[in-house]
Amino acid sequence: MSDFEPDARLVEDSYPVTELPFCQLRLMNDARFPWLLLIPRRTGVSEVFELGEAEQRQLWREATLIGRALKEGFGGDKLNIATLGNMVPQLHLHVILRRQNDAAWPGPVWGHGQAEAYDLDALADMRDRLLAQVEGIDWSREA
Repeated sequence: MSDFEPDARLVEDSYPVTELPFCQLRLMNDARFPWLLLIPRRTGVSEVFELGEAEQRQLWREATLIGRALKEGFGGDKLNIATLGNMVPQLHLHVILRRQNDAAWPGPVWGHGQAEAYDLDALADMRDRLLAQVEGIDWSREA
């Protein structure tokens, strides 16, 4: 049994979607952007280089496949992938689908306006759509 727990701030700001082979997949509670988090299920890790090489490859593979599924399933102009960790040191990867007409375009989503929380119906719909995209991923294929 793993003692992995996502940081309390990530839990507060996002909703669980599913477990991937290496990461927990979560949806940020900001309906302005299709914005996912990948959180590697490793304790005490704050930087990518602290993962082993195989784990680094798996993290990037999951980010690539999730990013592709997000862009293909939801449409968009650009996929942003970032690790910051200035506020939450636990290693996590942001995967954000951007559109030229979104609230922050062309700048970064961080620090732009107030988050717009999902209402319960929109959250359920978004989670269902995300799960359908994730279930369509062939995890055995090359990223």
